[in-house]
Amino acid sequence: MKLIAPLFLFVATLHAGEKQLFNGKDLTGWEGNPKLWSVQDGTITGKTTDSGDTKISHNTFLVWKGGNVSDFELTFKYRIEKGNSGVQYRSKLVEPGPFGPVVSGYQADFEAGKTYSGILYEEKGRGILAQRGEKTEVGENGKPQLAGKVGDSAEIQAAIKDEDWNDYKIIAKGNHVQHFINGKQTVDVTDNDTKNAPKEGILALQIHAGPAMVVQFKELVLKTEKEK
Repeated sequence: MKLIAPLFLFVATLHAGEKQLFNGKDLTGWEGNPKLWSVQDGTITGKTTDSGDTKISHNTFLVWKGGNVSDFELTFKYRIEKGNSGVQYRSKLVEPGPFGPVVSGYQADFEAGKTYSGILYEEKGRGILAQRGEKTEVGENGKPQLAGKVGDSAEIQAAIKDEDWNDYKIIAKGNHVQHFINGKQTVDVTDNDTKNAPKEGILALQIHAGPAMVVQFKELVLKTEKEK
């Protein structure tokens, strides 16, 4: 009963122009490997193991099938046990692997460790574009340059709850993207690499190759410019 009530309250408080991406019951509107992704306790849950057909050899994703997004604000809650994960945005599908969809593009990273949560990483692209706490500008050569700070990395990490629910927000507008965890800004990036900076693309949730892990998502809400 504790799981049902929060879901009801969440749906009831959506504002005009906001779209809930997960219905809290099943994976309608999403596509990925059903051996890895399921709905448990009202959350999107990704699990891998250290053996068998759920021991993965490449990063794989649960892809939202609602189409491409460009300028938007996305909020969600996540929790993770071991491993690394993230939310892909302005991304694209590439050749799938044996364990499911493979995606390239911007990633709002998070992990069970202490290093990568909040960074901007470009999966199968230019790599890390901003470390946690950094304000960067990416040049035409695709390399980020430090332009300032948005916070102290250690303080941001200290506010992230281990194996518990955290709030994440992504804002993308033009070539400017920002990440926030639990209300603290983690990165601020201006991407001036006109050849490679993604302008629009799909959303997807990541399971990272490596040791067995569990990641969960809930309350995914998207607001796009055309819906405001």
